[in-house]
Amino acid sequence: MARVVAVFGPPLKLTNGRVYTAQACGRQREDGRWEGWLEFVPDDMSVVLRSQRETTQRNLADLEYWASGLTSVYLQGALDRTLTPPPVAVGPPHIPAVYDEPAPRISVGAPTTSAEMPVLDPFSVYAHGEDELTHRLATLTRHQLRAIFLVHDLAPSGVDLDALTVPELIAWIVGAVRERIAP
Repeated sequence: MARVVAVFGPPLKLTNGRVYTAQACGRQREDGRWEGWLEFVPDDMSVVLRSQRETTQRNLADLEYWASGLTSVYLQGALDRTLTPPPVAVGPPHIPAVYDEPAPRISVGAPTTSAEMPVLDPFSVYAHGEDELTHRLATLTRHQLRAIFLVHDLAPSGVDLDALTVPELIAWIVGAVRERIAP
């Protein structure tokens, strides 16, 4: 059964005007040791606040001795901790694996499915002008631009398409089409 082992004065005052009287409480655990905590009794008869365990002592006399050494600074800090407990650390959720194997390797050759085929033919668009081709290419994704390179065999050997920026890919396509069409 819990018991009050010390009552402290003067009362603790918060900046919002609330006033609390602190008292040290304790109880004997099943292993015979005593654990102690602090309770903060408000002067307006609202809910009594309590701290988490502040100490564990070998016996009641040691708990009372611990309480006799508490300062007003310690009590104020304990009240502050009680009013604003530390945040609870939450680990990342466990999400089971979705797949039973890694994704297949992407081939470096030309696209093989209709979903991978280019969305435009750069040679037919170039017939409307170089600016039109540049404008239409600028609306495409990196993946779509890469498909145009591969299907129309526009990439010179040794060029790493993945290292090029989207504007560089567009410039390469326009330049390669211009060279093939030029007399």
